[in-house]
Amino acid sequence: MEKPVLLVLAAGMGSRYGGLKQMDSMGGHGQSIIDYSIYDARRAGFETVVFVINRELEADFRETVGARISRGMEVRYAFQELEDLPKGCRVPFGRKKPWGTTHAVMAARDLISGPFAVINADDYYGPEAFRVIYDYLAHHRDRPDCFQYAMVGYHLGKTVTEHGGVTRGICHLSQDGLLEEVEERAGIEKDGDGGRYAAQDGSWVHLDGKTLVSMNFWGFQRSFLDEAMARFPLFLDRILDQDPIRGECYLPILVTDMLSRGRAQVRMLSTADKWYGVTYREDKPAVVEALREKTEQGLYPENLWGV
Repeated sequence: MEKPVLLVLAAGMGSRYGGLKQMDSMGGHGQSIIDYSIYDARRAGFETVVFVINRELEADFRETVGARISRGMEVRYAFQELEDLPKGCRVPFGRKKPWGTTHAVMAARDLISGPFAVINADDYYGPEAFRVIYDYLAHHRDRPDCFQYAMVGYHLGKTVTEHGGVTRGICHLSQDGLLEEVEERAGIEKDGDGGRYAAQDGSWVHLDGKTLVSMNFWGFQRSFLDEAMARFPLFLDRILDQDPIRGECYLPILVTDMLSRGRAQVRMLSTADKWYGVTYREDKPAVVEALREKTEQGLYPENLWGV
């Protein structure tokens, strides 16, 4: 039985940070959010990490991120490239960006042969999240009639910011705790212990702080990569028809499609951990302070990788 692998979506980091050497340091010794997430993953049992990156930033990434993390994990690299399309497809004139998170996961298809978890590179998920996803992947396999996947859900109230609206995937569950749909909702603002968003008629819709939302933390089997390769041409046709310059295929779109066809079940795994990220520049001090407190409490060493 193969051990689960961690897949980190990092292809967009260069554009967000203006080059990896300027990637925000959140802790001592130049540690960024990605260091804390992978440290948590290693403690949970993951031994191999695959980074999906932009090929143009490979040298910088290896120097600023890979060199540190390779002291504690086996590190592999995959490259998300605009031209990596099904045979016979061409990039439309004017298109600059790749094709979304489903496309990014597909970039690792030659490096993963068993179960794997997917995270964003610039989100802090907390140690419990990695423990529950590793445990699920280590003890579950696909059924002959249905793929068996998982997602870690977070309480909405622990993912909103004081500094503006955010986009969150609201999770709709069946009575037995299986994911039925991820509803993308933009412009969610903090509202007391929960959040709110503006309806089409201009009124405010309140969301309870305990509402489960997706922060793009998935647990898949190898079958997901095969399904993505088979289904992606259909989504690509839709993108090229509707928005050839900016359209993307996000992971929840493919997962929801698989759920609707009865091809997969997704078990919702919840965590009491608080999510942290830098959606706005003003969010950084709170993230730095939270990681400092966790380090003082002994959750992390001062120097994660000993460099």
